[in-house]
Amino acid sequence: MRTVIQRVRRGAVSVEGRRIAEIGQGLVILLGVGPADTAETAQTLARKIAQLRIFEDENGKMNLSLLDIGGEALVVSQFTLYADARKGNRPSFTDSAPPEIAAPLVDQFAGFLRALGVPVQCGEFGAHMLVEIENDGPVTIWLEK
Repeated sequence: MRTVIQRVRRGAVSVEGRRIAEIGQGLVILLGVGPADTAETAQTLARKIAQLRIFEDENGKMNLSLLDIGGEALVVSQFTLYADARKGNRPSFTDSAPPEIAAPLVDQFAGFLRALGVPVQCGEFGAHMLVEIENDGPVTIWLEK
């Protein structure tokens, strides 16, 4: 799994002009699934992200996690994180998991975050989404598990 995590003041997802998800302070998690990923991968990554200390404490240091601040998460499936643009000018996405593997793992990942106590909203798998991200910092982190 590959993720791009953005610390946000707010985030939202719309599909066909309809708002389907919205969060306040927390993380927007763009999540790509590879063909070898499993539920164990999703659980490990969810735990890592929930405990990642990227929110500022009273001294302005990044010492607090999503769990510490009671923040929310917006999970957006993004197969393009597996883009391979080494050849030519058109990226290939053959390294991403097919939808029948990816969709359940995205749901499981969100479920693991919820089980840790994180309020989670999700985009719509396979849909063309408009994602609004009000990046705070900016803080953007790339993780792969």
